[in-house]
Amino acid sequence: MPTFSSLSAATALSGIPKMASPARNPIPNVHPASSQFCPNLKFNPKRSLFVVFTSSQKPQFPCKSRRRSSVQCLFTGIVEEMGRVKNLGIAENGGFDLEITAKTVLEGVNLGDSIAVNGTCLTVTAFDHKLSEFKVGLAPETLRKTSLVELVPGSPVNLERAVQPISRMGGHFVQGHVDGTGEIVSMDAEGDSLWVKVRTSEAVLNYIVAKGFIAVDGTSLTVVDVFDEEKAFNFMLVAYTQNAVVVPLKKVGDLVNLEVDILGKYVQRLLTNGAIGSIESQ
Repeated sequence: MPTFSSLSAATALSGIPKMASPARNPIPNVHPASSQFCPNLKFNPKRSLFVVFTSSQKPQFPCKSRRRSSVQCLFTGIVEEMGRVKNLGIAENGGFDLEITAKTVLEGVNLGDSIAVNGTCLTVTAFDHKLSEFKVGLAPETLRKTSLVELVPGSPVNLERAVQPISRMGGHFVQGHVDGTGEIVSMDAEGDSLWVKVRTSEAVLNYIVAKGFIAVDGTSLTVVDVFDEEKAFNFMLVAYTQNAVVVPLKKVGDLVNLEVDILGKYVQRLLTNGAIGSIESQ
């Protein structure tokens, strides 16, 4: 796996043109055989997307993009299940496809629904209940900004469906809009719990506070301490959580997706644009 200090996905993908938005053919939601599930998907099981995009030969594909839903979704950061990456790669009709095996998140699923994959809000473009699998599309910008570029067939991923009005808010407000990635710099056991320290960019760290919320690969967690000089923060995973999410399966040097608490962003925006002073003066 590439580390945080190696060539970033943003650098590797910087040469990829931005997509236009032409009309596209509808994708059926049921396929009779796994070989037909992603007929246009070509991938090498020994090569991750990171390797594909950091090679000397850049991928070529037509400038097409997937239709995006106008519905804004919300998640809680409470992982429903861990799925497994089945296939991933560049589709002939443009863009990138990710095929995942899962069960729980397929209950009541419809085309166009949103599912958070390692904390990244993605749209279901195809699914098969008999084969217990679904497919989502990945935009080049998603690969630039998230750790999904490191996935390979067999990789475990955190999965969560968007909340409904009657759902309990067990974690915190998670949008599935990844703010950046972090590198795991240490993993230390204490009893049956696990301490994890993550280093990230200063831009992301500015929104992270001790005892505040942070979504790590889509998991709602509480920050224990922030280490400004190291540009890092840490958190602790209890035994139950370790068995339910993907972070303990990773190793030092691996990347994780990070989404900071949206409330902190709003507060920072209000303070920097003078809105607070304007309200107080009224």
